[in-house]
Amino acid sequence: MADLPYKRILLKVSGEVLAGDQSFGIEPKFLASLAGQIAEANAAGVEIAIVIGAGNIFRGMQVAAAGGDRVTADQMGMLGTIINSLALGDALKKLNVPVRVFSTVFMPAIADRFHAGEAQEALRAGNVVICGGGTGNPFFTTDTASALKAIELKCDVMLKGTKVDGVYSADPMKDPTATRFATVSHDEVISKDLKVMDMAAFALARDNGLQILVYSLEAEGGLMGVLDGRVVSTKVG
Repeated sequence: MADLPYKRILLKVSGEVLAGDQSFGIEPKFLASLAGQIAEANAAGVEIAIVIGAGNIFRGMQVAAAGGDRVTADQMGMLGTIINSLALGDALKKLNVPVRVFSTVFMPAIADRFHAGEAQEALRAGNVVICGGGTGNPFFTTDTASALKAIELKCDVMLKGTKVDGVYSADPMKDPTATRFATVSHDEVISKDLKVMDMAAFALARDNGLQILVYSLEAEGGLMGVLDGRVVSTKVG
């Protein structure tokens, strides 16, 4: 294994990023690039669990805001994460990477039902573990699902891959004066209401001592660059 500070990681991928330059769906070139980065880290001996959002397919909060039923909308979002999980799993299999796709939503014909012990065993065996279905409950985001899965699977760190290269004082795409934090504590993120993940996820990470690295999924150097420190990121913890 490469000389890296982390042996087991949880990678959270936002659904919006999977759309690439498109406004909807999955961009094949970006999906292949992401799979290649994960394959490289897997080959280096890193144990990798992944949670993917569904913003490229469906956003339950928007439906709920327009008067739709929140529970139904969130359930539809859970199904969107399964679609993305299967797509990434297929892309990894094409690179001959061993992969297990789990779901917190029971659908045995599609994915294995998530069980922390079984998923940990799969990680130890060298499989990339993809966890779809969010928490399996409405009213919780995939950010919270990521923090929860990272803790359940005893990961050393959670990586949040986004469109920006870290945590900022404001949205850098809207505010050119926004400043990036190199490091920030869980409490500072919560008290300053920094918009990179929902507060429930940060509170869960804080209470369980889970460190988070926030970086750009499009950064040159990719996932391995984040793990070995070459890629700019914000460390939360």
